[in-house]
Parts: sequence; structure tokens; C-alpha cells
Amino acid sequence: MNGNARGLRLGVLCIGLLCIQWPAPVQAAPRRRLFEPTDLELQDPGVAEFDMQYGLVRSDAYRLSCPDFEFNLGLTRTLELDIDGEMAVGGPDNGDLILDHSAPDNLWIGPKVGLLTFEDKTADLAWALGIQLGPKVPVAHGAHGVGFEGLTLLSFRIHRTYLVVNLGGLVDPAADASSPRPSGFEMGLDLNYPLNTAETWALTGEIGAVTYLSSDPNQLTTSLGITWSPFDYLDLSVVGVYGWLRGGDQYGVLLGITPRVHLW
Repeated sequence: MNGNARGLRLGVLCIGLLCIQWPAPVQAAPRRRLFEPTDLELQDPGVAEFDMQYGLVRSDAYRLSCPDFEFNLGLTRTLELDIDGEMAVGGPDNGDLILDHSAPDNLWIGPKVGLLTFEDKTADLAWALGIQLGPKVPVAHGAHGVGFEGLTLLSFRIHRTYLVVNLGGLVDPAADASSPRPSGFEMGLDLNYPLNTAETWALTGEIGAVTYLSSDPNQLTTSLGITWSPFDYLDLSVVGVYGWLRGGDQYGVLLGITPRVHLW
């Protein structure tokens, strides 16, 4: 079986994992998920990547991500369609470990565009500039109105290490028709550090912060993980999350599976 066929089977399996039967929704205010810095890696035209993370996370309430997902589809050499969201089962705000209702996050449809690249082969250095922006669709329970999020992405490669600076802002859907919209500035750093020459193992890390202009509590969240890439069409990962401020998630552990499929 070739790599494309294996990747296609993995993609179908992962789509199946997204289509499970959810517990009935409850009437609750939509939750603000933490800001997750992104990279500037663009998929080749026709290549689809399904980045999914499953695990238990604690904020005011517990939730089981099943999954926190990103769908990335390469359209051209410099343009990628990205869809970012989360399907989850949540619990009560009193912190009891009870998972009794569906708790989806709002959906961000944010195309990513590569603008500039520069490479110094002698020094083995490179940098690139891109943007990602688009609407936030109000699919969380009770959410009202379409939001917007935009990021400027500045990527640096130092030998085999990648660092991506994220700078931008958001206006989220309101919790309900009478509530003000959460809005603020976002800042983040994404790290990928290969641990072996073949680059099948890598250390990954993120620092994400949101300073709200609205009355919402600010966020400062860090994550650290290990990624194993046994094939060029599959990544497996484990990531720990820790929040330093009360506006985001407090802690959690996520297991990730990321297949890539050639669609054309």
C-alpha cells in the first residue's frame, strides 16, 4: 500500500471520528477557548491535513476535546484554506468532573497567505511573512453574530529550528444577543525543534496571550509537547497545556493525530 492510499484511509478514519453522536446541547454561554499560535507551514496544492487533538482540559469546567481540530487544504503554493474549531463534551462550572452536554467552540474560517520569503543558504537561515484572517462562525451554544480574527505571521528558520511570531486581534461572536462582543489583541510564539537528524522526533511549544479590550479576563497559556512522525503523511503527538491567567484553560493533556492526504 503506497503512502497516498494509507493517508487516504487515515483521513477517512479521522473524519469518522468527527461524526460521532454528541450529548444533547444545553443552554449555556459559549466558552472562550484559548488562543493557539499557528505556524506558517503551507500545504502543497491538493494536500489536505487533518490536525486533531483529543484529551481532557480544565477551565472553569472540565471538557473532553473530541477533537480540537484544524483542517488545512493547500490551494496554491502561497494560499491555504484553514478551518479551526473544537467539538467537545463539557461539564458544569462548579468544577465537578461530569461530562453531560456538548460544548462546541466557534468556527474560524481563516485562509492563510504566504507573502514574502528570504533564505540565506550560506548561513542556513530563512524567514517568511504571511497573514491569516477570516470570519468566526457562531456555532457555540448561545453564540450570536459573526466574529473576525486576523493574524500577521513572521517565521524564522535557524538551521532546523522554526520559530513563528503571531501578532493580531479578534472580535468574537457575542455570548448572546444582548451581550457585548469579546475583543482584544493576540500575541504568540510557535516553536518546532527537531530532536534527531531524520526529524522524526520534534519538541513543540507554544506561548499564547490575549489582552482584551472588553471586560473579559486576559489569557496567558503555554504548551509543550513531543511529536513523532513515523511517515511523511502522519504525525502523532502528546501535548501538555497550562494557563497562567483565569481567562483561558487552566491545564490539560491532549493526544494528537495528524494525517495528510493528497486529494488531487
